[in-house]
Amino acid sequence: MGALIYLDNNATTRTDPAVVEAMLPWFSERYGNAGSAHALGHLSEGAIGHAREQVAALLKVSAPEIVFNSGATEGLNHALRGVFEAHLAKRHLVTTAVEHTAHLGVCDWLRRGGVEITVVGVDGDGRLDLDALEAAIRPDTALVSVMAANNETGVLFPLEDIAARAKAKGALLLVDAAQAAGKVPLDLARLPIDLLTLSGHKFHGPKGVGALFIRRGIRIRPLFIGHQERERRGGTENVPALAGLGKAAELAAARLPDMARATALRDRLESAIRSIPGTRIHGSISPRLPNTTLAGFAGLDGEALLLKLSGRGVCVSIGSACTTGLKEPSHVLKAMAVPVEFLKSTLRFSLSHETREAEVETVAALLPGLVAELR
Repeated sequence: MGALIYLDNNATTRTDPAVVEAMLPWFSERYGNAGSAHALGHLSEGAIGHAREQVAALLKVSAPEIVFNSGATEGLNHALRGVFEAHLAKRHLVTTAVEHTAHLGVCDWLRRGGVEITVVGVDGDGRLDLDALEAAIRPDTALVSVMAANNETGVLFPLEDIAARAKAKGALLLVDAAQAAGKVPLDLARLPIDLLTLSGHKFHGPKGVGALFIRRGIRIRPLFIGHQERERRGGTENVPALAGLGKAAELAAARLPDMARATALRDRLESAIRSIPGTRIHGSISPRLPNTTLAGFAGLDGEALLLKLSGRGVCVSIGSACTTGLKEPSHVLKAMAVPVEFLKSTLRFSLSHETREAEVETVAALLPGLVAELR
């Protein structure tokens, strides 16, 4: 296979070579269990502590507030289930219609256990109805749970405003930052967010590792029972992956200014898409992630266009990677009341700091001909 043009970074990113290098010693000569009292164990324990400081620095929080886990799906399970298990007198959750499928699955589980859930809608550009969200918060609301950025459209939610409304009514706030971490600044020293989850593989770290921020003083039950992570997440620590997560967080913090270049490349790609008749950029007038384009092409099947692009070495996706293969249109597009001709003709293009101008120009040149051929 020739050189690929990879524009599916919201699904996963390439593990940075510096991250791989940071991980390697913990597979070989420094292989000790962090719970052991000998020298190798102490080395591993130190590596975990360093990684915790690196992730905390990305979020501007204190290291003890970071709980390591396997990623955002586990973090959402821990936060959502843990809050309701610790606050039995409050049985109400407020969330949004465009959350990730991992979040929706936990909500279904909570609903079956007697938790009442109020789902707040978005407008045609993916913007949250903030007044409806505030009105939905009740005295028995334990938690408001929203994403920082939508994984399909890239639309950013106004976390400062959401946090102010949740705090004014006495509810905890959980933020799914899987797509936002490493792409936009997240200053939790300023934002009164109580819980936040992220995944390393979304910002050039390894897969299968992530973190849950739990603000000091928040009551939450553990998902896995055990003595590790100060009894907040049991299980032998995956030291190589944690070392990689820490390095990825450090690199992500340093590269945040470079995301302006990704915005310029995204805008160039969107300009080319708009030049094709019968196209639509979903959420384009809303504040968005700098790297994400969700584009609809009326009059064709999105999967067919994806396969055409794949055959030419271009990697994109149909919305979320976690819903690929499902027959139903994206729940995000349906919540936005997107016109029917775009529901199954939409592709997501997601860039990273590694994306090159020549790659974007190649895709921009390919798209008009492929769309015309399929139509």
